Amino acid sequence: MQHERLLKVLVIGDLGVGKTSIIKRYVHQVFSHHYRATIGVDFALKVLNWDHKTVVRLQLWDIAGQERYGNMTRVYYREAVGALVVFDMTRLSTFQAILKWKGDLDSKVALNNGRPVPAVLLANKCDQRCHGLCPKLPKLEKFSRDCGFVGWYETSAKDNTNIDAAITCLVKNIMSVDEEGASNGTTAKAEPEGQKHSDDSIHTSLIMPFSISPQFLISLLLLGLSVVLSGSLYPWVLRYVCIGCCQPFAVLAESEALAGMV
Repeated sequence: MQHERLLKVLVIGDLGVGKTSIIKRYVHQVFSHHYRATIGVDFALKVLNWDHKTVVRLQLWDIAGQERYGNMTRVYYREAVGALVVFDMTRLSTFQAILKWKGDLDSKVALNNGRPVPAVLLANKCDQRCHGLCPKLPKLEKFSRDCGFVGWYETSAKDNTNIDAAITCLVKNIMSVDEEGASNGTTAKAEPEGQKHSDDSIHTSLIMPFSISPQFLISLLLLGLSVVLSGSLYPWVLRYVCIGCCQPFAVLAESEALAGMV
């Protein structure tokens, strides 16, 4: 029986960088030059047979480019486990906005362990390389690593370049984070089990000195009686109490000595 996973992945970046085109290409294998600007948020679903045990339902959330300046991104980002951060290789301003988008992402959503969600950087519209900014861009390998991205790709929704590879990279990182979390969870559960015997020994060592035997109870009773009773009645009471004890005469002798001191 296959296990199903639902992964919410954000697709973010400035207006017009090609986020919707990337999603349409990946999910529906289509491309159009005529897309309207996304208003608010849109999303698409892609089902992946990840392996023989796992089916991944990938939710791609297309966040409008202008949403970074609003207050709704916190709502849209909720429960996301990964992100594609997109810029347009032909527009320098969209590249300069990458750090703002990444900072916005990291400030509003995180993994259960507090670490940032995995994010892949997409340098989109590489089919327009002749009009692009390649000479002006920094070395993206170092840039993406320094900025906390798990990888980067030059992509083209028009030519279907590296779209599948980029999203596969992201899903792999998300799944590896889940496996790491599951492993840590198993370890965390196993450690108390492994410590059970040592904890029991500590618990026993703390309790054993205070275990109560019948003789100890009798001694306590005799001590109480020594405060209340005195004189000749005391030995007779002691004889009555000590009947059936394993050492009645020794207790009686000790009690008579105590009575003589009272």
